[in-house]
Amino acid sequence: MKFKELGLIPPILRALEAQGYTEPTPIQAGAIPPALKGRDVLGCAQTGTGKTCAFAAPILQRLNADVVVGPRYIRALILTPTRELALQIQESFQDYGRNLPLRSAVIFGGVGQQPQVDKLKKGVDILVATPGRLLDLQGQGLLDLGRVEIFVLDEADRMLDMGFIHDVRRVLQLLPEKKQTLFFSATMPPEVMDLVDGLLHDPARVAVDPVSSPVEIIDQKVCFVDRGNKSKLLAHLVEELGVKSALVFTRTKHGANKVAGDLTKAGISAAAIHGNKSQTARQQALSDFKAGRVRCLVATDIAARGLDIEELSYVFNYNLPEVPETYVHRIGRTGRAGHGGTAISFCDFAEQEYLKGIEKLLGKKVPVVEDHPWPMEVLEAPKDARGRRVNAEDAEARAAAKERRRARDAANKAAAEARKQQKAAQAAAPAPEVQPAAGEKRRRPRWQKAEGPKSLDAVLPERTAGEGWGLEEDFHRPDPLASDHIMDATARLLAPRSTGKAKSARGGEARREEQGRNSRRKKGGDKPAAKAHEGKPQEAKGHEAKSSAKKKRRDRGAFRGGRGPVLPMKSGAVKDSTEQPSLMKPYYIEHD
Repeated sequence: MKFKELGLIPPILRALEAQGYTEPTPIQAGAIPPALKGRDVLGCAQTGTGKTCAFAAPILQRLNADVVVGPRYIRALILTPTRELALQIQESFQDYGRNLPLRSAVIFGGVGQQPQVDKLKKGVDILVATPGRLLDLQGQGLLDLGRVEIFVLDEADRMLDMGFIHDVRRVLQLLPEKKQTLFFSATMPPEVMDLVDGLLHDPARVAVDPVSSPVEIIDQKVCFVDRGNKSKLLAHLVEELGVKSALVFTRTKHGANKVAGDLTKAGISAAAIHGNKSQTARQQALSDFKAGRVRCLVATDIAARGLDIEELSYVFNYNLPEVPETYVHRIGRTGRAGHGGTAISFCDFAEQEYLKGIEKLLGKKVPVVEDHPWPMEVLEAPKDARGRRVNAEDAEARAAAKERRRARDAANKAAAEARKQQKAAQAAAPAPEVQPAAGEKRRRPRWQKAEGPKSLDAVLPERTAGEGWGLEEDFHRPDPLASDHIMDATARLLAPRSTGKAKSARGGEARREEQGRNSRRKKGGDKPAAKAHEGKPQEAKGHEAKSSAKKKRRDRGAFRGGRGPVLPMKSGAVKDSTEQPSLMKPYYIEHD
């Protein structure tokens, strides 16, 4: 069967031919025709069988058939569990759709979101995403999933293993109810089947090979070796077998870093890739590995799914996985697209139980390599201080993490102590005198005028000369110890002053007196007083009123500010030194 028999359009056929595709794989032949008709598809196939092309080609053809007028919007969404797989799917869409006017983009976490947001604002037809970043951008209102026409869930069982199943359900709530769904998974556990039953409607089921069966063309071997000699055996096999590119799987992130370091010390170029690495570092390591600059890529199970590396001839299981299906996914990185490959596993005494589970799943025994330099000698599983059996890799990773945390705390404490000492030294040291820069004018103090004396001694020369406070030639200051000054100041201090309460009390009495007069006037109480003035002539009454007003003004002026009445002075009397009426004058100045 040829690709043109599947109903694909010429632009896609030319792109597939440029990629070297001649005949479709079983999953492609079974999934592409129903997907082109718009049916839901449930594909169950192991990794390395061409699932990406099985859903990418139908999506490109269906979206190209319906031209969108106006701004682009997300019409197809592909959800993947890992960043590496998302990047590879995006590259596949670019390769298969190079002859079509469709635009695709990829978004994932671990990197800055702004470049991804900029691509989304320009408009995309196809979006490849990981669940975390997709929900993050949607929560910020930076993308809209309300008009998605085709939804693809790739590696659904891996989503379940990584704990993304709840995020997947949240994404499904954001999608329209009417859409085409393409569902792919290597295994079908009960949790995945529950998701299938609620998501797919009358799907076309495409199953290739029994669930979890490995590719038969892969040459599988196992080496029994002690845990401490695994790095030596790995370096020996890489050199002896002439390995050009190998993918090495470890149990922990700490183990991946350690194995990569041991290979580098042995003269073999290696790089580690795991979840603690930044996305930039992971992409760089993967790029160097694909380009041949790195011979061994050491990875955790995060790279066990979706990595499509051409001409990968060897896969090493440095640590056997606890889950047998994970072994199948690991060795599936080699032998892709019908090519052969070799998978070599290392097994120490504590991992023999894992090997039994793998052989039970495969339905056969894995051949054992007997003639290697480091045969297994330790026939006892590691135990802790209480005698309980433990996993040595996990224990070592925990100890390394604890040591890093202790070193980090010590470094932070030392830095804090250094900052404290620096502050103390700055507080104890005198402030350095700031020297003006060349050509800069030094600022004068505020009390010093621009043009004038430079010191207080120039203003008061009698202080430096030891002279008294008498009169100088051009500087006069009265003597504050003179008797009239002292008596006048004492009188001012002892003079009674009206307080705010007294003023308010006098104001209250005046208001009450005025109110009483008004009330009596209304009741006719002031009539007798009015009659008392009836017999007086008009001029007398006016003169009496003027005298009364004058007296009131004199009293107000006399007692304003709490001072006594100002008494007239003899003509020719000399004013005191304060140039104002003195309170002492009633006591020592004669009156007329």
